[in-house]
Amino acid sequence: MRPSSYVTTLAGIAVVSVVVPAALYRPVPAAATTHRAVTYAKDVAPILQQKCQECHQPGSIAPMSLLTYEDAVDVAPQIEQQVSARRMPPWHIDKTVGIQEFKNDRSLTDEQIQTIVDWVNDGTPLGNPADLPPPRKFPDPNRWQLADTFGPPDLIIRSTPYTLAAHTQDKWYRPIVETGLTEPRWVRAIEVKPVRPADRKIVHHALAYLLQDEPHVTGLASTAHDHQMNAGLFMEWAVGKTGQVFAPDAGKLMLPGSRIRWEIHYHAIGQEFANSQVELAVYFYPTGFVPKHRTVLTMFNVARNSELDIPPNEKTITQNFYVLQAPARLENFQPHMHMRGTAMSLEAIYPDGRKQVINAVRNFQWNWHVNYIYAAAAAPLLPKGTTLVFTAWHDNTAANKNNPDPNQWVGWGDRTVDEMAHNWIDVTYLEQAEFDSLLAARKKQGMNAGALER
Repeated sequence: MRPSSYVTTLAGIAVVSVVVPAALYRPVPAAATTHRAVTYAKDVAPILQQKCQECHQPGSIAPMSLLTYEDAVDVAPQIEQQVSARRMPPWHIDKTVGIQEFKNDRSLTDEQIQTIVDWVNDGTPLGNPADLPPPRKFPDPNRWQLADTFGPPDLIIRSTPYTLAAHTQDKWYRPIVETGLTEPRWVRAIEVKPVRPADRKIVHHALAYLLQDEPHVTGLASTAHDHQMNAGLFMEWAVGKTGQVFAPDAGKLMLPGSRIRWEIHYHAIGQEFANSQVELAVYFYPTGFVPKHRTVLTMFNVARNSELDIPPNEKTITQNFYVLQAPARLENFQPHMHMRGTAMSLEAIYPDGRKQVINAVRNFQWNWHVNYIYAAAAAPLLPKGTTLVFTAWHDNTAANKNNPDPNQWVGWGDRTVDEMAHNWIDVTYLEQAEFDSLLAARKKQGMNAGALER
């Protein structure tokens, strides 16, 4: 019996995976070890249930199921490789620097990774079946994820249908759709996804712009008005991002007569997709509730106004700087690059000259645009005059396994084969008095402004 291979697609790119049949893999004798005995039933199954099976189940976005022992044994070498390199689960934050407290942390601990590695190296023993945890019952993986917290969406808006040819250049579809709102409503959460699960293969990303007659950005901190002239992007979605839940004191405002202008990036994969649509779910605060703050989704461009130049077989570093014109709280950290992108960091230079790394991704995976959402007590509080320093690394060499052709000269562009570098961050601007109060509370708890010092 020989190993077999299969081809799947992830974000429109063909991926060849090698499957080692259980009959080949199970008889491998366990090597002499000094660690405690590790079994699937007692040690590995609980990890897979907690961190992997939500995606690795039939009908979900992962290319294979990991619901059973047989499933896991069949791809044991792949599991070991992916978790050891911290490519899976998709959580690529550098754990040695910056903030480490997030609302949506899906990463494995060092101990969990070692448990999986030991299990594979020991020959993937099942152990006592009585130790197996009860199977988890998962809801529909393609449901509205935030409905588990907020109930059914209050408003769903779909793009108009679009048919993508089997073989064509990347497409950007920009329809405008009415929201149907007849009264002002404040938004506490937003979620975007392709209507059909299969369309995740061709939708590279989607932007939703809120078009409404709003001469003044309602709810914005007074000191930020000269800096922030519009309401910002309503929502951005790419593979790996579930949605955005705003802090309890913040949100976005939708007005009567508003519209959504979609910008959907499609990437052909050799199969026609007829009537593709993307949909947006909106969860409102109760009628009449007005949060203290208006959160603004900002694209911080690291490529200096789209200046990005990556010669063949070389690596490049790009950097850009932004000075905050008002006190602010950053709600998340979400790097966005394409196939040559490998790392991105955010550093704060405070007005007194002090420097701190807020976060860094050292193992960026272009097909997982993870939105790292800060825990409430850890979201960085930054004073007016703070300089945000964004740095991006691109690798256009053969050493980058995601690179389709290291002999190509790559510049900035919207296509999947082009490159870009920016970071999507929800920024909540604060009044000075409130900033001082929040900062004092942090210091009283032994934390600094950004909750970065250990």
